[in-house]
Order: sequence, then C-alpha cells, then structure tokens
Amino acid sequence: MSTSTIDAYVTSINTIASAEGVLAQVEAEFSAVVRAMDANDSLRAKLTDELLPIAVRQNIVEQLLEGKGHRITAQSLALVIGAGHARDLRTIAEKISAGVAKGQGRQVAEVRSAVALTEDQQSRLAAALAKATGSEVNLKVVVDPSVVGGIVATVGDKVIDGSVRHSLDQLKSRL
Repeated sequence: MSTSTIDAYVTSINTIASAEGVLAQVEAEFSAVVRAMDANDSLRAKLTDELLPIAVRQNIVEQLLEGKGHRITAQSLALVIGAGHARDLRTIAEKISAGVAKGQGRQVAEVRSAVALTEDQQSRLAAALAKATGSEVNLKVVVDPSVVGGIVATVGDKVIDGSVRHSLDQLKSRL
C-alpha cells in the first residue's frame, strides 16, 4: 500500500478516535492486535490471506477483540482488513502510536525483550531511555524470544542493543 493511503487511514483513525476521546485506547488496541499477529503465525496468515472471504477475516478480528475493544478499533480494523491491507497493520499501528506520543511531547520506544517486563522494570527502563534520548518516551514492550536475554530498544532512528545475542556476536567477531 502506498504511504499516502496508510497516512489517510492513520489520519482518519486519529481524527475519529480523538473526537470520541478514545485515541489512547484505540492506539493500545491496534498495538495489541499487531502483537497478537506477531505471536501467532496462523492468525497472521489468515488475516493476510486475500483468498479468504473478507467476512471471514473480519470475523476473526471480531473474535480476537471479543467485545473488549472499542467500536472504533473494531470498525477501523474491519475496514483495513476488508480493503485487503492487513499486511500494513503494523505500519498503521506504529504511525498511530507515533502520533499519540508526539501529541504528548514524547517519542515511541519499542523495547524487545526475551521475557515480559514487570511494571517496575518498565518504569525504570522508560526513565533510562528518557535520560539517554533527552525526551520522554512511550514504552512499547514486545516479547521476542530471539533476543535471548537483555533488551533491544528502538527510539526513533536510535537502536540501543543490550541483548545477549549482540554481546555474543561482538565477542565472536573479536575472536
């Protein structure tokens, strides 16, 4: 999908969710759907399979949200998936998150960790990233077993790699 089409989706979703006063909730729900797709290959394959009827793909999203998601999230997801753009959900979710963070004078920090982080760890990490980047951050934690240990944080175009895998790769290159 073209950047202008993605931007049109993002602008529409942001405008409608802001008018309803639920932009933060919609942003969190879009991110949750993307994380679910990342964690479940079968789900991702079904939502992006354009040979499946639109109604079936939209029903999968409805079941995923199970009435927990806001109607704006459900309708927006149904629209994007119905238009055959499920592959672009990550980009759409990232742009919505970036817009929310920018509106709060913050940046989005995506943190990949092999294990889930506690609230205390997340708050300390957010403070450390804020100090390192010079700007407050909205933390998005993604559990990624390939990290092995430690974390990989991406804030804007900065990548801070404190993973065990990175350390092992550096050690390997030195030997």
